[in-house]
Order: sequence, then C-alpha cells, then structure tokens
Amino acid sequence: MFVSQSTQFALQNDLNRVEDAPDAPKVSTDDYAPPNGGLRAWLQVLGSFFLFFNTWGIINSYGVFQTYYEQSLLQGTDASTISWIGSLQSFLIMFLGVLTGPIYDAGHSLPLLYIGSFLVVLGHMMLSLCDTVWQVLLAQSICVGIGAGLLFVPSIAILSAYFTTKLPFAVSIAACGSSVGGVIYPILIRDSISRLGFAWSVRIAGFLALFGLTLSCLVMRVRTLPATRRKLVDWTSFRDIPYLLFNIGMFLCFMGLYTPYYYVQSIASQNHTVSASLVFYLLPIINASSTLGRLVPGYLSQIMGSFNIIVPCSVISGALILCLLAVHSQGALLAFCVLYGCFSGSLVSLLGPVLVFLSPHVGVIGTRMGMCFTILSIALLVGTPISGAILDASGANPTWIFSGCLTLAGGIILGIARMTKTSWRAFVKV
Repeated sequence: MFVSQSTQFALQNDLNRVEDAPDAPKVSTDDYAPPNGGLRAWLQVLGSFFLFFNTWGIINSYGVFQTYYEQSLLQGTDASTISWIGSLQSFLIMFLGVLTGPIYDAGHSLPLLYIGSFLVVLGHMMLSLCDTVWQVLLAQSICVGIGAGLLFVPSIAILSAYFTTKLPFAVSIAACGSSVGGVIYPILIRDSISRLGFAWSVRIAGFLALFGLTLSCLVMRVRTLPATRRKLVDWTSFRDIPYLLFNIGMFLCFMGLYTPYYYVQSIASQNHTVSASLVFYLLPIINASSTLGRLVPGYLSQIMGSFNIIVPCSVISGALILCLLAVHSQGALLAFCVLYGCFSGSLVSLLGPVLVFLSPHVGVIGTRMGMCFTILSIALLVGTPISGAILDASGANPTWIFSGCLTLAGGIILGIARMTKTSWRAFVKV
C-alpha cells in the first residue's frame, strides 16, 4: 500500500547490485525480471489482499469494539483508557513493520507469515475469554498487534518481485483488502454479538482470519531478495527541509485522522443522531468509501502528481471533521461518513509515492519510509487516547475541534513542504 511506486525504481537497481557483486552468482535478466502477470503472480495479490484484510482491516474496525466496550464489556471505563487498546494495536503494526524489514531482507519471510498469522488468530481466541481492560489489552493490542506488525512487510514487499508495469494496480487491489475488512468485520462483530454474544462473535472473527491467513501462507512465496540490506536511519534526511516538514505534517494529520473512525459510532449513539439500527453501520460506510479514496487519488496522481493530491485531501479531511460541529441529522452524518472515507483514505494510499518523490535517490527510499512510519506510529499511539480524554472531560464538540484542527494544520504544513520542495512554484506536477 505504501511502496507501490518505489519498488519499480528499486528493481533495476537491485539487479545491477547483484550483477556487480564479485561473489554473487550470475543471474540472468530473464530469471530476475518479474513476470508482471500469470497465475502465480496474481495468487500473490490474492494472498496479500487477505493479509491487508486481516491486519489493517481489523485495525480499521476497532470503532465497533470501542462502542461495545464503552456500553457493555468495559462499562464504567473512560473512553480514553479504552482507546489505548486500539491505538496500541495501530502503533505496533507500523512500528514492528519497520523492525521486521531487515528480517525480511535476510530471507525469513515465511517465519514472519506463519508467526504473524498464528498471533492474529490466537489474539482473537484469547479475546473471547477476556472481561477486564488489562486482559483485552494483552489479547487485542499486544497479541493481534504484534501479529499484524509481522505481516506488514510481507504484505507489501512480496508483490514487487512479481510485477513491473502492473505493480501499482496489483498493490491497489491488495490494499483494498483493508477497506473490505473494515466493512465486513464491524458488521460481522455487531450482528454476531446480538445473536451469539461477544465471546462467539470474536471467535467467528478469529476463524475468518484463520481462513484468510492460511490461504495467504499457502500461496505467498518470495521470488527474489534485495541484494543489500537497507539501513534503519538516513542521517542526511535531517538536513532535508521538505522531508522534515512532510513528516511533521503527516504526524499532525495522523494524530487527528482516526478520531472519527474510533468515536463517530459511540458519539452518534449517545446523541441519538441516527437510528439505533443504523448507528453501527457508520464505520463500515467510512471504510467502504475509503476504497474510492485509495483508488481514485492513485489514478489522479499519475496526471497531477501525488503531492498535489495529498495536500488538498488532508485539508478537506480536517475541514470535514470540523463540519461535525454542525451535524445534527442522520442525512448529514451519513454524508460526512461517505466524504470523510473518500478523502481520508488518500492520506494512506499516497503516503508512499510522496516519500518516493522526496527521496534523493533509490537507495534511501526504504530507509526514509521506515523513518516516517516510526514517526507516524507514535501519532497513531497517542492521538485517539488524547481525543478520548477530551471526550470524557468536555464532550463531543471539543473532541472534533481537536481532531479537525490537528488534521487541518497538518494539511497546511504539507502544503508548505510541497511549495518548499518546488521552490514555491504552484503549477508543477509533483
């Protein structure tokens, strides 16, 4: 999802390094070059789809757990404390994704797939037995979060060895798994809770994850490995002003971006903004519309440039959150969910292409992405708990103001980063 364009530049570079290495075996161009299609290649896309489905799809579904925990399982616990469960899960998938990169580069992709899949399924089964905050934290945050973090790099990296010109399309299809999972899991959990109870609803989700992840483990195989292992830190980036501004802007955006994903259902339920039968479909609506937010901006970025798309999308996302201050009807809230899913989804899908543009050469793309992911993982960790604390202390409107202003400020800083990179030229494709 994040590196679809960068891998195209890296392929030829990796081949050159393999050929130039004195002790490296001779690898023909035909053997090394990705097939760019075929049954085996598209099976990798299917496997990657289910990795996204059962990692980011689960994380994007946390809002339904937040609402249920507040109203039932962990009733009496403040929203901020409960939100740490989801935010820690989000933190681990990005932070561990950085640390597992060198493990993948060393050729240990299958252990990452097997162990990560086992932990995701185990976490769901253990969650079905939990009834206290610390138990839920261990099962859902730590166990599922670590498992998802181990699967993050293989879900992206394996595809780059199978596709060239079709790589962006292949990655876009795979990344849609996060949106599809974000639709199916909330509906599944909510409907199962009302019929079977919380324990069995989570077990059913675990069995669904078991099916999808087993399929991924069976079909996904690495064709080639990087000729050299990437560094964890690019020290020259600290002198790159546009890159630094971009990281600051994205940090602020991610601090506020997921507040609606976590709290729009619970706040709408408390305020009776929508009917009781519809309130639990708000999160699936956001996730469903985010599919467009991943595909359409990706297409437009080929014409206008990724940087030129991500800036207005981030500003509009912040403005939409602030519009929640004036939303008091069912129709208006549904319109918000659709629009917010479309615009907020682009911040995730265009992150990688912009980082490619901001990298001076192909050798630091992976490192700079890893550094950015580490920074954003901290934003994901603390953003929603702070919003939850504001919600507990002051209510919904201050929460939306906090989230919207952060996202809006982040968008403005992204705009400054874009103008700095292009020497303040406005009409340039970047």
